[in-house]
Amino acid sequence: MRAGVLALQGAFREHIRALRALGAEAVEIRLPAELDEVDGLIIPGGESTAMRKLMADFGFIGPLREFAATGKPVFGTCAGLIVMAERLGGRRQELLNLIDIDVERNAYGRQVDSREADIHGEALGPEPFHAVFIRAPQILGAGPGVEPLSRYRGSVVLARQKNILAATFHPELTDDTRIHGLFLQLFDRKAR
Repeated sequence: MRAGVLALQGAFREHIRALRALGAEAVEIRLPAELDEVDGLIIPGGESTAMRKLMADFGFIGPLREFAATGKPVFGTCAGLIVMAERLGGRRQELLNLIDIDVERNAYGRQVDSREADIHGEALGPEPFHAVFIRAPQILGAGPGVEPLSRYRGSVVLARQKNILAATFHPELTDDTRIHGLFLQLFDRKAR
């Protein structure tokens, strides 16, 4: 399996490191045509407004929608989750619309309000996952096809809908690769 990481902006190098630690082949994706060379994709955290603009400028929006529509796994973290969401603050956004969630940007406050916290969930196993929330979005609501995998303070922070995985935090900023492992498990689902 070959995983791509969208390398327009954000923490793409850290995702590549995590994927390689799990034995996956991981490459940077900088042009839409490079999507044809990978079996799954991570859209990293970063700054969602900048990411949105760069995705439009480089012509990624249509190709990313098509990529996900084939059933290939797509994993968005923090800003990546924001650009994948169907709704932003209750309003439909015209962007990727890959997962039936409504999100609020910077829901926990400014940079100084960023935090780390242990999260739990059956998909994560018995040990807590130490999550890094940096100007994190909050999932305000989710459609019936979205499976919550973990919560923090009552809000869903990790969710899956078919071939789409979304996290409001930055799993790539820890040495714990379990969540990247969940992403790689979606490759097996696609193969079936």
